[in-house]
Amino acid sequence: MLDLGRLRALHAVAVHGSVGAAAAALGYTPSAVSQQIAKLERETRTTLLERQGRGVRLTDDAHQLAATAQELLSLVEEAEVRLEERRGLPSGRLAIGCFPSAARGLMPRALAELARRHPTLDARLTEVDPHLSIDLVARGAIDLAVAHDWDIAPLPSPPGVEQAVIGDDLCDVLVPRGHPLAEREAVRREDLADERWIMQPPGTVCHDWLMRTMRAAGCEPLIAHQAEENHTQVALVAAGLGVALVPRLGRGALPAEVATVPLTPVPKRRLSALWRAGAARRPAITETVRTLQELWPSVASAA
Repeated sequence: MLDLGRLRALHAVAVHGSVGAAAAALGYTPSAVSQQIAKLERETRTTLLERQGRGVRLTDDAHQLAATAQELLSLVEEAEVRLEERRGLPSGRLAIGCFPSAARGLMPRALAELARRHPTLDARLTEVDPHLSIDLVARGAIDLAVAHDWDIAPLPSPPGVEQAVIGDDLCDVLVPRGHPLAEREAVRREDLADERWIMQPPGTVCHDWLMRTMRAAGCEPLIAHQAEENHTQVALVAAGLGVALVPRLGRGALPAEVATVPLTPVPKRRLSALWRAGAARRPAITETVRTLQELWPSVASAA
């Protein structure tokens, strides 16, 4: 009989693309995941992973087995949902994927509150890109995602995935303290046409939003520096190297060298929680979403 834990390890590698990423998602070490798959290879007498450069790739047999593993894991999830539903209390393991600024600005309070209220609930957090997290939910790699979108780039809604709004996160333009716009009460997009921008790399939601909105105002942004972390963008602004549009959530206190200027109309991104429809009855899901929505007003106010 095939071991479910070993199938889970193979499924995680198939979903996340590498042994290291699978280990991080499962809370194991990479060597432990490799050992699980090696045992599965011996059980099935089948080669499942092949070396490819510095990484590995799944064989055709492995892809077939991973697809079967997903079906089995879905059945296990349904059984767990029914048991938890009968108990009526959030319990068991809950894998949450969340984008970095929410992982920093929202999730610590939420996870602490969940641990206080429900000691039998084992909630585990992994930082992940918002659009990637939706696919991970759809494929059963994580139970719940906290993601964000913008008005011009709404979150995709795959079949079988439900979502609920947590709240809106406002954004400000950050400029060096001595910048000519630093004392303005508000600026328009046209006022920023000649600025040197510090922004996230292409392919990210924030980058695409800024490029499209500035172009809609007839401005082609001059990209001076690219940085994924908001804190890095703030440091570059503080050094006088450009301006940035940075959300308030998770931003923290700004250095004295940086001034905030409201942009009109105010840019905002919407935070949402997403989960599989089959898990909607699970108390762990409903309670986590409720807690996130309950905490959001005070989190947004503090930000």
